[in-house]
Amino acid sequence: MRIGETILLDRPAYLQSAGAIVGQKEKEGPLGPYFAHVALNERFGTATFEQAESKMQAAALQLALDKIGRSSDEVDLILAGDLLNQCVASAYGMRAAGRPFLGLYGACSTMAESALLASLLVSTGVTDLTAAVTSSHFSGAERQFRQPLEYGGQRPPSAQWTVTAAGCLLFGKTPAPLRVSAVRAGRIVDAGVRDMTNMGACMAPAAAATLAGFFRDTQTAPSDYSRIATGDLGFIGADLLTELLAREGYRLGEEYRDCGKMIFDREVQDVHSGGSGCGCSAAVLSCVLLPELAKTPKGKLLFCATGALMSTLTSQQGESIPGICHLVCFERGE
Repeated sequence: MRIGETILLDRPAYLQSAGAIVGQKEKEGPLGPYFAHVALNERFGTATFEQAESKMQAAALQLALDKIGRSSDEVDLILAGDLLNQCVASAYGMRAAGRPFLGLYGACSTMAESALLASLLVSTGVTDLTAAVTSSHFSGAERQFRQPLEYGGQRPPSAQWTVTAAGCLLFGKTPAPLRVSAVRAGRIVDAGVRDMTNMGACMAPAAAATLAGFFRDTQTAPSDYSRIATGDLGFIGADLLTELLAREGYRLGEEYRDCGKMIFDREVQDVHSGGSGCGCSAAVLSCVLLPELAKTPKGKLLFCATGALMSTLTSQQGESIPGICHLVCFERGE
């Protein structure tokens, strides 16, 4: 059922399992105890950072499948994306699975985008076991979007640290404790920000638009949810989102968290405004937020991953950086 731009799932898509793997820096952060699977090193036993990211994606998928005793042959469709050109981390990471594949690009919003599409496909009966996969890698993203690692350029206080991680969610028809009950695809919102080292400012207006629209459509308020989590706005973007929603009449309280603020220790790990990258929200969602929800009777989680829809070429051309935010509402059943 569609209410405004929000889709309520009459037939729920159940979360079958989740798996994630992170890098060493992420393991050393505040959420380290939640991350059971850690890459051995930046290259994960491969020759390049890009190959490492692909290997991490494949590992995240396998971890999720192992938890429910299923094989990749039983996956109807894989929806995957990353930050690299042409989504090559996903294409190479998923090629060994040998399953139907759709590559996605939503920048750092890809975990929510893939989960949104996977849950809709399951709810409508098009697929059964469907995988939503995404990843990011600090070294791969830095040298593609910013500058060579060897350059050693100074990072401004607004900059965020791309998380090295991969995550996978499996959705299916088999009843399970957690389900997706509603989704909302975001609109592209361009606030005119041109600073590619301030992703939080680029993405916060899109997050505010998606959340405010969802609250209006469902006639709910932030306090109706046990947790509201944005993807990776970081410290600057999260503060801006709080201010923008307050102007709309929605006040975020103790229920609000941002994955980019959670994953690193800002004071100790020198990450400036926090974490970023597709793998940031994927790892925090898989290993922290969903297990937390599973322990919360009748809990509701609004997962809102955000993305900056830019490229090195558009930045060189002086374009502004549009943002996007997709929303997935997870609920725990009776």
